[in-house]
Amino acid sequence: MALLSTEKILEYIPELFETGVSGTSSESSDIFKKLEKIVAFDNGFIYFVNPDSLQLKYVYKKDNAYKIDSVYNLSKNLKDFIFDKSGEILFSDSELIELLKTKEWDGQSFLLSKLTIKSTVFGIILLEKREKDFYKKEDLDALNAASSILSYVLKDKELSDVFKIQLKALKDGIVEKNNAYKIIKEQNEKILEADRVKNEFLANISHELRTPLNSILGFADILGTQLYGNLNSKQEEYVNDIKASGTHLLGMINEILDMSKLEANAMKVVKSRFWISRAVMEVSNLLMPLANKKNITINNEIPDDFEVFADYQKIQQILYNLVSNAIKYSPENDVIDIAVSANEEFFRIAVHDNGIGIDPKYHGKIFAKFVQLDNAYTKKESSTGLGLTITKELVELHDGKISIVSEVNNGSTFIVEIPF
Repeated sequence: MALLSTEKILEYIPELFETGVSGTSSESSDIFKKLEKIVAFDNGFIYFVNPDSLQLKYVYKKDNAYKIDSVYNLSKNLKDFIFDKSGEILFSDSELIELLKTKEWDGQSFLLSKLTIKSTVFGIILLEKREKDFYKKEDLDALNAASSILSYVLKDKELSDVFKIQLKALKDGIVEKNNAYKIIKEQNEKILEADRVKNEFLANISHELRTPLNSILGFADILGTQLYGNLNSKQEEYVNDIKASGTHLLGMINEILDMSKLEANAMKVVKSRFWISRAVMEVSNLLMPLANKKNITINNEIPDDFEVFADYQKIQQILYNLVSNAIKYSPENDVIDIAVSANEEFFRIAVHDNGIGIDPKYHGKIFAKFVQLDNAYTKKESSTGLGLTITKELVELHDGKISIVSEVNNGSTFIVEIPF
């Protein structure tokens, strides 16, 4: 049965995109370990589609070794089936299973999902379960949701392998310098195209998810007002849970959408003049309920207010990301300081907390995409790992820079400097 709902798989997007894959059959590959968290199966196979055949690429088989790159010729019916079906629940007497199975197969239920890039099928995921009539429609929905993400992972892996071969060729002197440059240039263009397609996918799925999620939050707000009838204490608690979880999920979707815009150079800077105190106070007030839950005080230090020329919404987002992070990783009954200052060349925003701190060896990594430090405290806090990446990009859109001063268990200070 499906272990996660289709909506829940959204939380696995960063983890799925970081999936590593191995073509060996002697041990389970990372891709199947991730799939095991989503849908149950005993054995798993990934085949790539050639014009007239299927080629076995990745295997998770506990009992027997399968030969990687084994080729299975397709009949006309099977070719139509592979290229036309988005997914299917199969049984042991299905034509495709009859083609692929060996004497050792003892599966009774099978789940098939296709791997696609922009509606073009390049492979299939096939999962096997020994129980009869095991899979239901929700299993297929869950696998289809995961395979739409894993399609890009597998394509990136194939491009990465090509790139590694080129580098080895350069080191070994197999390819002359000019030819190698031409080949690498061509492959880099393919890699950039694959990255562009991935960003389009993230932008599209974020747009599609935001619309129904905003409706859910809107109806939850209406229920919370109790205009259409009183709620008992348990119902009120559930409505508040819906609002809190929905707001958290909406924040994650917005981060993914912002990241895709930044990578596509579609994020525009619209500058205006405003007093810096206005941005600081609005963000402080917005985050006050979150701080109050942990009895945290937000202390604003603005000795002399001044006017800046920048994108107001993006300065707010920079402040929001840094202060919400500080709240998230600070202990209860703590104080967070927001200090603002300026000189003739730039203005500075410093956000200081007394939280868990960050080891100096990680200072260069925390601004990278999907990076989340591995410790017991951070594992309690779910996020996309994009907040600091987006913050850095927004600062650099203003020709500014961001830095960090931090040590483990001694808090952190994030410093943003933006030229006037």
